[in-house]
Amino acid sequence: MVKMKKNTTHTVTIEGYSAEGAGVARLEGLVVFIPETIRGERWEILLLKVNKSVAWGKAVELLDASPERIPLDCIHSGKCGGCQFRHMSYKEECASKGQRVIDSLRKIGGIQTELPALLAADMPDRYRNKVQFPVAAEEAPEGEEPGVKIGFFRPRSHDVINVEDCMLQPTSAAVLRQVVYTWMERNFVVPYNEKTGKGLVRHLYLRTNKAGEVLCCLVINGIKVPNSEELIKELRKADNKLVGIVLNVNRNGTNVILGEKYRPLWGQNFLEEELCGLKFKLSVQSFFQINRDQAEVLYAKAVEFAGLTGTETVLDLYCGIGTISLCMAKKAGRVIGGEIVKEAIRDAQQNAERNGISNTEFICGDAGEIAVQLEQDGIRPDVICVDPPRKGLSPEVPAILAAMNAKRIVYVSCDPATLARDVKKFTELGYVFEQGQALDMFPRTGHVETVIALSRTESK
Repeated sequence: MVKMKKNTTHTVTIEGYSAEGAGVARLEGLVVFIPETIRGERWEILLLKVNKSVAWGKAVELLDASPERIPLDCIHSGKCGGCQFRHMSYKEECASKGQRVIDSLRKIGGIQTELPALLAADMPDRYRNKVQFPVAAEEAPEGEEPGVKIGFFRPRSHDVINVEDCMLQPTSAAVLRQVVYTWMERNFVVPYNEKTGKGLVRHLYLRTNKAGEVLCCLVINGIKVPNSEELIKELRKADNKLVGIVLNVNRNGTNVILGEKYRPLWGQNFLEEELCGLKFKLSVQSFFQINRDQAEVLYAKAVEFAGLTGTETVLDLYCGIGTISLCMAKKAGRVIGGEIVKEAIRDAQQNAERNGISNTEFICGDAGEIAVQLEQDGIRPDVICVDPPRKGLSPEVPAILAAMNAKRIVYVSCDPATLARDVKKFTELGYVFEQGQALDMFPRTGHVETVIALSRTESK
């Protein structure tokens, strides 16, 4: 085998995709990742980094194009790190994501199965209901005042690029961003500098509901902003569906976006939203699915996989503000939600009251500890639902949950690799794979959502 070297060019054929959406090729025994390429294409590439068995390359010249290649419709594509699939058709993107889930279940989980086609989104653009724009200073020639940048970070960096419009955000986000940008420039408002800890405005945060109403939040390194009357006037003038403006105070020297103190600047400090026929009150800090329409599809699938008849006790771990719990409660006898974030538990309790749902209860705590306590209290759920973060379940949790001997486990996942790892653990603990469904919650990005149903084997 010829040893491949950095900064050399080669001709390759793209065979598939990585978890992040990059094209994958093979070169003299090396697996090579090349962003913005499509399977079936031939490319001349430049090797940027070479390890023992894997390399990373840059697409230099397209020799044979795929029929699934489409013109870029965003000037920021490839620069801001938000979209990984904007260069290909949505059909090809969905096919690659569905295959990624199947491959993970087979290679990592040992589950040899086919899944139904991935559930595509009706709206692959403008679907995000929340945006958090970092704010930074634009470099200026010596002796001149620096300008303002409001946009997104470049991939794997804290360098902010100005993003006038993002194809994943509603058009209102671009309009309101421009208002804040102009206000900062006109009033010489200094952006926050994370290296020095100086400067005022750190982030612009916008939240939108299905009705198009918008809640605006400025994250600041202080307690007030200059010429707030002008800011309020211009924001309201720009969008007549703006319902409130909030200041969030964050003086911590970390990269955590939100601080703990909030101050209303104008209007209300929350939005109302509807999901699966339920009403939710969303503040700036409330967790809520980014893609509301696809969240309805996801939760309906989780309820379907739970196989509820109206009498079951359901344990919903990592329940957040109670969205899945409340959906399950419509068809279950009793639902117990567990979540480690106390503010989310408070929101879940209030959401149950708001919707007149009385067969739910919510416990604040670690998932494993909650399960152990319930078992000690003699509570044996018929169905366990888990919706963990990207890292999946903690190593000890599968065995704790399996000991509860629930008839069915419904696993909602945002990462196929950790899902497959945990599914394998459950199969070793007496559960069998029953069915699964991949779903595109975040079109044009490398993320994919999956719902899996596991059932207890008769021998256990």
